[in-house]
Amino acid sequence: MKTAFAAIAFLLAASAAACNTVEGVGEDVTAAGQAIDDAAEDAN
Repeated sequence: MKTAFAAIAFLLAASAAACNTVEGVGEDVTAAGQAIDDAAEDAN
């Protein structure tokens, strides 16, 4: 289950990483990290 959530979060981050600004990419990476963290907490 954890792997599935992490894979989904990674795919969302990869698709959102098409931003044109460094700030936008940073926000996307932060959001992806938060999604992975939330998924890990839910799995426990």
